[in-house]
Amino acid sequence: MQFAYLGALLLSLGGLAVLDWRFKLAYWENARVTALTLACSAAVFLVWDIAGISLDIFLHGNSNYALPFTIVSEFPVEEMFFLLLLVYVTLLAWRGSERRWPRT
Repeated sequence: MQFAYLGALLLSLGGLAVLDWRFKLAYWENARVTALTLACSAAVFLVWDIAGISLDIFLHGNSNYALPFTIVSEFPVEEMFFLLLLVYVTLLAWRGSERRWPRT
């Protein structure tokens, strides 16, 4: 059960990639710009997480569904995948809404 959370995140990222491929919203429209956008956005949240960890706001906690080890203190491996999921779903929602309701 320790890989359940990571598995769910990877499955969700895969689902987003399929939606992206089907509607050509981001990566399959412009891979370089999408990769740069995802990397920069995830980096902002990474800094946010590190600040929260250093201020003792964010704690890893114990869960039967998460991996028992961290990258650094209180920063679980799954957090990187969660940050990627967060920015990817936001990017796809933004691009989808632009396509559905274009600015005039």
